[in-house]
Amino acid sequence: MRGEQEPDLSAVLSALDDEDCRAILLAADEPRSTQELAERAGVPQSTTYRKVDKLREAKLVEERTEIRADGKHTSTYRTDFDAVRVVLEEFERFDVEIERPERTPETQLADLWREVRKET
Repeated sequence: MRGEQEPDLSAVLSALDDEDCRAILLAADEPRSTQELAERAGVPQSTTYRKVDKLREAKLVEERTEIRADGKHTSTYRTDFDAVRVVLEEFERFDVEIERPERTPETQLADLWREVRKET
């Protein structure tokens, strides 16, 4: 998600206003599958898929691909921000600023792999 434009303010506010999304964000303190997120957040799995999509649109979670020896790769999701700020720009409009954690080599490799997957 690095290098991308910040998400639309309404997408971020909508996700943060959603109780299920907030529960999923708290459960996503480390990379977890949607099934794991559903269990930890106490949200039905079918709902979790929709809420994770909403959080991805708001760029509040990071998606990673977990490579498995059996070839059945799976996506995991992790909260991808330290702070969200709503800023009033010169009394003309509101904007959103998202403070993100520092990228480790592991996360940079995950970003690279995700981009490769998009191309194939």
